[in-house]
Amino acid sequence: MRITDLLTKDTIAMDLRADNKTAVIDELIAQLDGAGKLTDPEAFKQNILTREEQSTTGIGEGIAIPHAKSAAVKSPAIAFGRSLEGIDFESMDGQPANLFFMIAASEGANDAHLEALSRLATFLMDEKFRERILAAATKEEVLLAVSDKETEVAGPEDTPATTNETESSGKRILAVTACPTGIAHTYMAAEKLSERAKELGISLKVETNGSSGVKNRLTAEDIAEADAIIVAADTKVEMARFDGKPVIQTAVGKAIYETDNLLNRAVTNDAPIYKHDKSKDEATESDSKGGFYKHLMNGVSNMLPFVVGGGILIALSFFWGINASDPTHPDYNEFAAMLSTIGGGTAFFLMVPVLAGFIAMSIADRPGFAPGMIGGLIAITVTGVEGADGGSGFLGGLIAGFLAGYVTVLVKKVFSRIPQSLEGLKPVLFYPVFGIAITGIIMMLINPPLTTVYSGISAFLEGLGGTNLILVGLLLGGMMAVDMGGPVNKAAYTFGIAMLDADNFNFMATVMAAGMVPPLGLAIATTMFKKKFSKPEREAGKTAYVLGASFITEGVIPFAAADPARVIPAAIAGAATTGALVMLFDIGLRAPHGGVFVIGLVDGGALSILMYLIAILIGSFVTAIIVGMLKKNAAVAA
Repeated sequence: MRITDLLTKDTIAMDLRADNKTAVIDELIAQLDGAGKLTDPEAFKQNILTREEQSTTGIGEGIAIPHAKSAAVKSPAIAFGRSLEGIDFESMDGQPANLFFMIAASEGANDAHLEALSRLATFLMDEKFRERILAAATKEEVLLAVSDKETEVAGPEDTPATTNETESSGKRILAVTACPTGIAHTYMAAEKLSERAKELGISLKVETNGSSGVKNRLTAEDIAEADAIIVAADTKVEMARFDGKPVIQTAVGKAIYETDNLLNRAVTNDAPIYKHDKSKDEATESDSKGGFYKHLMNGVSNMLPFVVGGGILIALSFFWGINASDPTHPDYNEFAAMLSTIGGGTAFFLMVPVLAGFIAMSIADRPGFAPGMIGGLIAITVTGVEGADGGSGFLGGLIAGFLAGYVTVLVKKVFSRIPQSLEGLKPVLFYPVFGIAITGIIMMLINPPLTTVYSGISAFLEGLGGTNLILVGLLLGGMMAVDMGGPVNKAAYTFGIAMLDADNFNFMATVMAAGMVPPLGLAIATTMFKKKFSKPEREAGKTAYVLGASFITEGVIPFAAADPARVIPAAIAGAATTGALVMLFDIGLRAPHGGVFVIGLVDGGALSILMYLIAILIGSFVTAIIVGMLKKNAAVAA
């Protein structure tokens, strides 16, 4: 694919009217939208601005390349704008930009699109090409300049890197370039490094980590023979392979703007020896092999679509009346019954088996999935206890998942010694038969006592009242704010789901309301106490309003990471307050996710909805006020 398939006359603005960075972005987005390239201009703008927050795309030399990969892009495209006077785009060299190329990549962009987009980035490193674009009088001349340049380089290349060997330096230098989007800076940095290395007579090979994958990958032999390695990256790259080698680590933009300095440091051995932290790898390896929390979260994350979808459909069915799904009741409504059957009879019914299946799969890989599903199904269907229709529920599902996983690991170990000729029968015969049989028999034996225990726990919690119930709300609420989406938060949320499965809706209402408070509280704080926060933090506060309202507790993480000693205690205090109030008001919620978007599903009608909102607002203001009291003004804050 050629660049001129993406850059067309209707995406070119020869003379920009804008006089500042934001106006440039707006004008180029309008150009793309007018050409029918976007489905949601505002969403695309947010993606562009998010990329700008990571690092400016004003790369210097009069060039700016704002870009984003976005679901709001209908088809990949390039918009071009020019300002002969120059516009301040916060460029790396501090100089105004004259040439603006906005790259719009769709989330499903294929390699051909991505390589064409990245190829443009490399062309802009050519000073003569830039001068020709700057001197163009018409759109046709701009397109001709691009077309001629493509013809000159004879089409796309896998990478803009080179591996020329020369006698001038006698050094072998390697480089890796990567940027968060993997479209522009990755390839521009590679091109600039390669171009200057060739001029200086330096042997260089560059690996690019772009949207279309790793190109020109450095081999073990390359690394072993290298005298120095430049890693110019704003995102994670594989570093363990460079252990013991001289490595210069820098931002991808510096490879474009400080190219000579980086190459000179590499050639003169001005690079520290890289020591890879093997403990991180060991921790990762350990996590991949085991860990209760990891396996549990694998089950919970895969179960959530069933819980959220099923729970909200069940709650929606009650709009027609609490008995609307009962065909024998006067309030019966056929549509409400359909929603209840889909949500409760199917999605919610599968919740525990799916939980168990994916826990087992996390432990024993794919062979563990079937035994886990069967174990989870037995947990909710084979009770052996009169009146306990739900079996051992969530508790039984957890046990079934871990049981099936470790049983399958044992089965795999036992059959590891069978003849090679029978290897193909393992996954289709031996593992499922023995895994399901052993897991099923054990679950059939232990599920009746588990059901008794689970029923007892549910009855005890349902029997709590007054001060005890408020204390439980206080505890659950605080847990939701301790680590903002971490193990403690997930433990509280998982408990809420378990109680939802047991038809106790107060706990779900408590954890959801409390989980909304930390981001909402910090958002309010950035509005009430503006002097306490920097400009980027105030901007993040606007996003925190949306994240908090959507029950995404992780929205508070940027604030907590920057000032944990003040933010975390304030968040816990506010969330605990909300948790206690929800329990005090005796509010129930059947929807397991959604934040304010499912507020209408709160049990008890308009008054309960109002009290629920009041509880959330009180906790949020508690957090905001405590943060405002504890934090210093941003200008003098430590």
